[in-house]
Amino acid sequence: MKLSIIIPAYNEEKTIKEIIEKVKKVKLPIKKEIVVIDDCSKDNTSEILKKIKGIKVVRHPGNKNLGKGRAIRTGLKNITGDIVIVQDADLEYNPEDYNKLLEPIIKGRAEVVYGSRNLGKGKNEHSYTSFYIGGVFLSKLANLLYRIKITDEATCYKMMKADIIKNLNLKCKRFEFCPEVTAKIAKKGIKILEIPIYYSPRKMAEGKKIKWKDGVEAIWTLIKYRFVS
Repeated sequence: MKLSIIIPAYNEEKTIKEIIEKVKKVKLPIKKEIVVIDDCSKDNTSEILKKIKGIKVVRHPGNKNLGKGRAIRTGLKNITGDIVIVQDADLEYNPEDYNKLLEPIIKGRAEVVYGSRNLGKGKNEHSYTSFYIGGVFLSKLANLLYRIKITDEATCYKMMKADIIKNLNLKCKRFEFCPEVTAKIAKKGIKILEIPIYYSPRKMAEGKKIKWKDGVEAIWTLIKYRFVS
């Protein structure tokens, strides 16, 4: 078996090398591959990626940033693993948590595992109160619309079998990747298992890209896919 780690990257020159090194250092019971999607970065990200060995880099053509969702969809076309996870190119999420998410899939106890920032005894930070409240609202909305029970719909760490996510026929372009995946998995009746993870948020000044309008888009996405086949 193999775990494919998709890393969408846009203007992440400050952290891209460090996060890739962290991913490389994680010891897993199965093989892994790292696929980085350079989404038309305009800083030094592209040059940094050229110097890193042991990874696959795919750059979107042209000069226009296409968005995280499109980058993930490109990544899915270029992976060879049996299991997939998306890793943000910053340092908010810790790759050391891969093993906790991977175990129930390998042992056949789950097909989809979400890393929840809201479970467990540890106290994770929150970058902004509005983001935290928005995340809680999205989780409750997803639970209500799809009759599921999760605590962190918006988490980046969504690990699942590759054939599941490849068969979702994703349409996302930006950050609506998360609600689209959650909605389509729930409609298929696939159970989502949650595992507590570590989270260290960054601020807007440090390069955080998500905006309030992405929250509105996420709400619309959850509602839309509840009623659209």
